[in-house]
This record gives sequence, C-alpha cells and structure tokens, in this order.
Amino acid sequence: MKNLEIGKITASNVCLVCMRIASLTEKDLNLLLDTAIENGINFFDHADIYGKGQSEKVFGNYLKQRKGLREKIIIQSKCAIHDGQYDFSKEHILKSVDGSLSRLNVDYLDCLLLHRPDTLLQPEEVAEAFDILQSSGKVKNFGVSNHNYMQIELLKTAVKQPLIINQLQFSLTEAGLISSGNNVNTKNLEATLESGLLEYSRINKMTIQAWSPFQYGFFKGSYIDNPNFKQLNDCLEKIGDKYGLTKTGVAAAWILTHPANIQLIAGTTNNERLKEICKASNVKLERSEWYEIYRSAGHSLP
Repeated sequence: MKNLEIGKITASNVCLVCMRIASLTEKDLNLLLDTAIENGINFFDHADIYGKGQSEKVFGNYLKQRKGLREKIIIQSKCAIHDGQYDFSKEHILKSVDGSLSRLNVDYLDCLLLHRPDTLLQPEEVAEAFDILQSSGKVKNFGVSNHNYMQIELLKTAVKQPLIINQLQFSLTEAGLISSGNNVNTKNLEATLESGLLEYSRINKMTIQAWSPFQYGFFKGSYIDNPNFKQLNDCLEKIGDKYGLTKTGVAAAWILTHPANIQLIAGTTNNERLKEICKASNVKLERSEWYEIYRSAGHSLP
C-alpha cells in the first residue's frame, strides 16, 4: 500500500469509509476491517450520522477486541449535520465530538471534518470549538468536507489550526475538479463548476479525499459494469488487462495517479472488491492512458 502525507500524518492512500458497516453481522464486520488492515489501510473515516451513530459504535466494539490497534490506525469523523440542518455552532461541534469519542471507545480523533458548509456559521465560534478540542487532546487535526475554497478562506479568518483535508465527491463520471480546469476559456459550463478548487487544494497542501469514487450522480449507482457507460467500461477492461486489475482497480488507479495525491475513500463492504481497490494503490497509469480513460467517461478536451 502506498502512503501519502496528510499534514503530519502518514496515511494509506486508500481509506475505508465506515458509513455502511452498521448493517453487517459481527463476523462480516470483523472480516471487512481485518481485510482492510491486512491490505495496508490504516485510515478509517466516520461521521456522527452514519448509521445514526451505530457505525461508530460497532467500530468501537471492534477496537475493544483488538488491543493495541488504536495507536496503529488513523480515525477520522465528521460533524455538522443533524435534524435537517447544518450546524457549526460551538455547542454542537463539542457535543458531536464527545458523542463520537464515546461511541468509538477512544480518547481522541486523529481528524475532525466539518461535514457540509453551514451558511449560518460564525467563524469565531468554530475557532473556539477547535481550540478547546485541540487543547484538551480530543482532536489532533482538522479539515472540512464538501467546501469550496472561499468557504475555507472564511473559516481561516478565525481558525488557527491548519485545515489539512477537504473531502469531496470525485470519480470518473463526477470529475468537475478536473473538467473545470480543462474547459477554462471556453463556453463550456463545466469551466465554472468547482473552478480552481483542485489547484487551491494543491497550493494550500490540503489533501482531497475522493468520496463515491465509483458512483455516478448523487448516489445514483455505480458506473462499473453499467450498460449506460459502455465506452468507459470497455476502456477500463482494456487497460486493466495490462496491469492485472479489474475495472474497479483501474478506476481507483485513475484517481490515485493524479499528482495532487488524492486519497481514495472506499465505501465497499465487499472484501474482494476492497482487495481490488487496494491492489491499485501502487499502480501509476501512463499519461496517455489517464486521458484515454477520462475521455471514455464522456469528458471532452477543447
């Protein structure tokens, strides 16, 4: 497994998001998490809303059974979504972290992300919450999720801690981070979507975590083996034959090849598929292959 540096953290470039693990039997849960660790994953992503808190709880139960594992892995959680609203209030952030720590059965989070932008935020309140969490040792690092760069800049007017992560939807079919740059100085609408966010992240050393890397639309389903994406799947299969990768593996390699050092967020609960994704960790596609795959997903180059 290839590692990357996220702030001062040495992390696997594939992360397992634990959104769906609450639905697994204990046996299947243990097998999935053991498979992740055996294949080099050391980074696990949570959110207080995943499984209405049960995903964190069953992960905490898993940790109880494996003494010494906590210090070998990186645990991240997210907060701000509750009761049909987004909430960056100091009170809610502190309450959410305490709840996550209790359910996870840990003393601290390696990373805390603000889950979705709260237009009613007061940056000074967020800063106060982060200061308390950092000084108490409850949170070591901070970041955001689904934020544009001006929303990040607004937070930075008050927050002292480096914001080292931005978790964003990114896949071959949902590639606005790339296509917005490719279509600059054209009349293509894609040029205005997410414009500059990829470059901003690289300049400011914020790691992009790519969620739903094998999905199209907003949780509409997978493009892998989907007849509506025949050209893309044919291309993935052809290039996969060269590297000994499945289509899922090639799609993962496409993300991991980008020089922005994007961390892929794998949401599968299938052990074999997780192994396929991990196998792509060290594969670097050739430039011509990278662009061929990009075009096969329906993206044009001006």
